[in-house]
Amino acid sequence: MHSFHQDIVDDDYVDVSRDVELVRPGPDTKTATTTCKQLGSTAVHDGHLIYVSSYIDSISAILRPISLKIHDNPELKFEEFIAHDTLTKFLKTRQGWKVTPSAYGMATAFVAEFDSGRKGPVISYNVEYDALTEIGHSCGHNLIAICSVAAALAAASTMTKFSVPGKVILFGTPGEEGGGGKIKLLDAGAYSEHAVDINLISHPGNVPDSALVRTNAYASFRVEYFGREAHAAASPWEGINALDGLITAYNALSVLRQQTMPGDIIQGHITDGGSTPNIIHAYAAGVFVVRATNKKRLKMLREKVGNCFEAGAQASGAELKITPGMAYDDHVPNKILGGVCRTAFNALGGEIPTADLDLIWGASQASTDQGNISYAMPSLSLGFKIESEVGPHNPGFAKAARTRAAHDAALKAGKALAVTGLEILSSRDLLKAAREEFEDMLKGQDE
Repeated sequence: MHSFHQDIVDDDYVDVSRDVELVRPGPDTKTATTTCKQLGSTAVHDGHLIYVSSYIDSISAILRPISLKIHDNPELKFEEFIAHDTLTKFLKTRQGWKVTPSAYGMATAFVAEFDSGRKGPVISYNVEYDALTEIGHSCGHNLIAICSVAAALAAASTMTKFSVPGKVILFGTPGEEGGGGKIKLLDAGAYSEHAVDINLISHPGNVPDSALVRTNAYASFRVEYFGREAHAAASPWEGINALDGLITAYNALSVLRQQTMPGDIIQGHITDGGSTPNIIHAYAAGVFVVRATNKKRLKMLREKVGNCFEAGAQASGAELKITPGMAYDDHVPNKILGGVCRTAFNALGGEIPTADLDLIWGASQASTDQGNISYAMPSLSLGFKIESEVGPHNPGFAKAARTRAAHDAALKAGKALAVTGLEILSSRDLLKAAREEFEDMLKGQDE
């Protein structure tokens, strides 16, 4: 096991050999080996698990300052220049990795590729690193970044050690918070050009660990009503009140909520409600969001919500304009990938329950552009718990995401994701099963 100085900054990265000598397993490794045997699992190669665990432990001290640098320099969507430069600079020091900064027309996206030189599947990991306005890394994207980097590097090193064929691709995906960076990469052909077979990522939270995280489908849009001004006291009949149209629609949405399904969410706020009370308002506007458990249900809900806005226009006489905004598909976890990940994570001391319960624990009404990835290829988003009194998108969670305990939790998740990718690289049957499940899911959406 190598030892490293804890205070590595900027250019002072240490080049760790990819051929880590496993002289003596650490605590996680002992637990992993014992637990795998107790479970009688054949889904995880013990040698891979032991090697990955030791390798990631050996680079923990390098990844920690990277995480802190991203955390302490929060950058908004598509402006993550410090994070982009820190990550790409580091990856360029890694033997065997080809790094492309500012990839696919986005200044803060990147692609890093490791090719074993032997034909095989292509596994990929997504890296997130954008922050939230005013509350910084309160979604823990600094942890997502080092988790994916650790997983990708460990998978590549293991491929060399054990002669595993295939490729590992690491995608730097900016703008998850409302920017849809992964969607932009999908549309630009990033995943298809690299012939990616599966995609893996993680996300921290203050909820139980989960391999089968599901998220809601989401769509945002801006609503505008255009009326006609008139004096509100002297001649109101000459005006067309745009605000009346918006308020009518807002009230209709409140009534609609009584007949929506569990998982349906309608949110919105009024951004323009008029300038003065003594004028009939010629303009009113708001921004609204709808969410549902899947994109098929979202389409139905979106139509019902649209009818409410049409009703506002009909009632007030104002002209309605709806401008679509960002939209994310729901994330559909691949159960085959989830089964492998669960075995690996639990072998490292985790307690993720069986699939049926995991699907319940892993359900989230939040949304992410990783959902669109799950409709393009088999995908998994491993949820790992960090100690925090509050959940994501709260300043307290940003504080928790900086702790050493959170760092260790992220690397534990990275170990499980590395092993998950390696099992897919090593087993044609597993990859075939994951693909078949994926195809069945797509067919189910079309029915």
